[in-house]
Amino acid sequence: MIGKFLIERRSWIMLFILLQLLLLFIAYIDPNISMNSISYYVFLSSTIFVLFLSIRFVKESKFYQSLNDWGNEFDESELPEPASPFEKIVHHNLSEQAEHLKQIESQNRTSLEQEKNELLSWIHEVKTPLTAMQLIIDRIEDNTLKADLNYEWLRIHLLLDQQLHKKRMSFIENDLYIERTELEPMIYQEIRTLKSWCIHKKIGFDINLEVESVLTDSKWLAFIIRQLLSNAVKYSENSDIEISSEQNDNQTILIIQDHGRGIDAKDMPRIFEKGFTSTATHQDNSATGMGLYLTKQVSESLQINIHVNSELGEGTAIKLIFPKRNDFVTITDA
Repeated sequence: MIGKFLIERRSWIMLFILLQLLLLFIAYIDPNISMNSISYYVFLSSTIFVLFLSIRFVKESKFYQSLNDWGNEFDESELPEPASPFEKIVHHNLSEQAEHLKQIESQNRTSLEQEKNELLSWIHEVKTPLTAMQLIIDRIEDNTLKADLNYEWLRIHLLLDQQLHKKRMSFIENDLYIERTELEPMIYQEIRTLKSWCIHKKIGFDINLEVESVLTDSKWLAFIIRQLLSNAVKYSENSDIEISSEQNDNQTILIIQDHGRGIDAKDMPRIFEKGFTSTATHQDNSATGMGLYLTKQVSESLQINIHVNSELGEGTAIKLIFPKRNDFVTITDA
């Protein structure tokens, strides 16, 4: 801070130094002026000037340091009180800007909330004809056509589900309900959702749950499992997907292991990035790059750690590691 202050006041300092040098030069060329007296005067005036700068630094830096610590909350009531006319100008302009930004933020929040509600309403409306479409598909006798239609129907259903939960994620902290959740019925429900797709791709499931329940939000955990199973089915063929749970160091671990395409090692650091799709099959237009991104976001809110092990051509194992004890326990006990 002191360095910036001296740079800001360099014109004062240079003027003062110039005036002292001028005085010394005049004393040097004029024999009638005592050099000792002038030198004494220069010493005293320099001391006074340094003291003056120190006082101004303390007074001015206090206001600007307060501005620096003000942050980005746009609360004009927390602005430091001005002491000089220039500080009053800064204070006035910042207050007006803060109020203007708060109004814009309020308008944007209202607009986003309205857009979110409209999209959620639209998604729920689309689900009605999707349900009717499923009933029509069930009456089709051509098994090949029926399987193809079921696959496309499921893609639409899963994409709408992603959008629905994506819009709810901004308010996830207010949407959590932590309770003891049974894993088996949840997993079987998600498998039933993917049943037609699994039959079409000749994929089975091997389920072995040593730990049968976890403390979490059942709705959001179901969403995580849905995304992971969808990925496992999408990138597998003619193989089983293994789902297991275990206890390790008082932590519950849920493991979903497939034997499908796997993930290229160079893609591993980016698999949770928004919109990222595999570089090995970049031409795959069905991939949105949102599934694992949303999974990561939700898992962080649930305080679940995700570990991914994969080899290209060998398959992928994803571990959901639930916390030992966290704020959810406190909420539940209360």
